[in-house]
Amino acid sequence: MDPGLGVACPVTGSGDGRAASLPEILMPMAFLVADPMAGTLVLIAVLWLAAKLGGELALRLRLPVVAGELGAGLVLAASHHLFPVIPSVAASPATELLGNLGVVLLMFAVGLESTVPQMIRTGAPALRVALAGVLIPMAAGLAGAWLILPTGTPFAVDLFIGACLCATSIGISAQVLREKHAARTPEGRVIVGAAVIDDVLGLLVLVAVSGIVAVSGSGFALPWGTLARTVGLALGFLALALTVGRFLTPHLFRLANRFRSEQILLPLGLGFAFLLAWLGSLAGLATIVGAYAAGLILEPAHIKTLEDRELHSLEHLVHPLVVTLSPLFFVLMGAKVNPTAMLSWKALELTMVLAVLGTLGKLAAGYVAGRGLNPAMVGWGMVPRGEVGLIFVATGSALNLESAPLLSPEIQAGIVGALVLTTIAGPIGLGLVLKKKCQEPAP
Repeated sequence: MDPGLGVACPVTGSGDGRAASLPEILMPMAFLVADPMAGTLVLIAVLWLAAKLGGELALRLRLPVVAGELGAGLVLAASHHLFPVIPSVAASPATELLGNLGVVLLMFAVGLESTVPQMIRTGAPALRVALAGVLIPMAAGLAGAWLILPTGTPFAVDLFIGACLCATSIGISAQVLREKHAARTPEGRVIVGAAVIDDVLGLLVLVAVSGIVAVSGSGFALPWGTLARTVGLALGFLALALTVGRFLTPHLFRLANRFRSEQILLPLGLGFAFLLAWLGSLAGLATIVGAYAAGLILEPAHIKTLEDRELHSLEHLVHPLVVTLSPLFFVLMGAKVNPTAMLSWKALELTMVLAVLGTLGKLAAGYVAGRGLNPAMVGWGMVPRGEVGLIFVATGSALNLESAPLLSPEIQAGIVGALVLTTIAGPIGLGLVLKKKCQEPAP
């Protein structure tokens, strides 16, 4: 028996007259597949192809690309479930690493699209919409979870479900506004500004809820002291990043401009983002918060000299990486959902209830924007959850409560289903409102 392959099946007919063993015959083939990276490369190829096919199908159906990528992940999960011989892409540490890297890059890119002064200039309407867009959907999600989930479900689970509904996707609504030439309208500015503030508030809610889960023995007793410390660390990190970090960043990149080597803007920008992501994790925050803060404080004026020198903006350089890696995260999110769990009555019921409550909660937030603004337009612009809501689910799926996963497969499937429905409904509703607005006669 060969110690390497564990096969002892003799085969006659070798050239020298002796019996040739099967390992000798298969040695060239074994050499071809001996590389441990080979299987991982296949899985990554499958993820990329699935992401592009799903995104293309979604575009042809006039749906957000992220919905198609999620659907592609669900198809991969169902394929593995029906045919176990097909490997699970969600079980590979390498694909998990690339997916997490993709979401960190995505949040860095989202931060690059805004600046601290822009957040301030959106003013009171954006702040009111953002606050209402967090509090109302979260309260609705809590109520829906309390009504649907069985008696005895830990309060931390209800709280996390409510937290998942408070997110808003910047990219999806911004893309619809650009396509309809409405980004420069007062409503468009409020939507984008409120979505930016919403993300910060939502991430703080995520930190708070994760802190409750981490230290709650039963899920019912709220550790207010630990929670206050956790939120204090999070706010302290954000405050330092947005003040001291914003002050130091121009000096750092001015010093980097003295380097004689070429193409240093992208490595330096990514290094800065990953460093703040690491520092954010030390403060008890998710790494995506630090990456988002890094993009927020990297204002164009801070890196203009390097951008002029390399003839490309940092956003332009980061974009291909985001487009390449972030779809892996969405496909993996879909692939992690148990397809049989999604078909259960509990998951379907949770999906429909959370989708309706989440949509109504964001629409209600549009009515606090103030006079002179179209509340329906603002509300529908806040409906899509997209990548931010999926980040919340990914965080919840990694949390444990009493040595058991915080989110059961049915609950996780129900939340993801609700996020997909709101992600699809948001652009459709916003597009209809914008179409109706264009058809109205000018005053």
